[in-house]
Amino acid sequence: MSAALGQAKAKDDVRHDQDQYLLFMLGKETFAIPILSIKEILEYTAPTDVPMMPSFVRGIVNLRGAAVPVIDLARRFGRPSSQITKRTCIVIVETMVNEESHVFGVMVDAVNAVIEIPQSEIEAAPSFGASVHTDFIRGMGKINDRFVIILSVEVALSLEEMASASTSNAD
Repeated sequence: MSAALGQAKAKDDVRHDQDQYLLFMLGKETFAIPILSIKEILEYTAPTDVPMMPSFVRGIVNLRGAAVPVIDLARRFGRPSSQITKRTCIVIVETMVNEESHVFGVMVDAVNAVIEIPQSEIEAAPSFGASVHTDFIRGMGKINDRFVIILSVEVALSLEEMASASTSNAD
């Protein structure tokens, strides 16, 4: 009987984690990434420039001996690069593609908080009207009568998608 209670508790813990999101700012808009995709948050340091990269790849940072590419999320979404301020952060994100782990740094203007957004407060991505390519949107989370864009990290940071964007948006 206690084993069944332990399993129920484990399911509750997993459910709780799945509803948690990191809120961050790009310009004046609030975005969210599922907390389970986040490895860590770094204070901004200028990445090492890598020649011949798409304009949205700012360079690489050293994360405990590993070279991690840093994506300027504003540029990735077709917007101008954000100004670097004291609140600028690099969010280290891990995605799984074909059972292979990929780690990226995502440059954001500011990190706000980790909050819980219940599934009942998440709507499907709109088919129009969003300022981000709708394939990048997992859903729209309702928080205090306003919406935050919940990103589909797997699509927004897809290597194939970024490669096709870099060829079509070459500087």
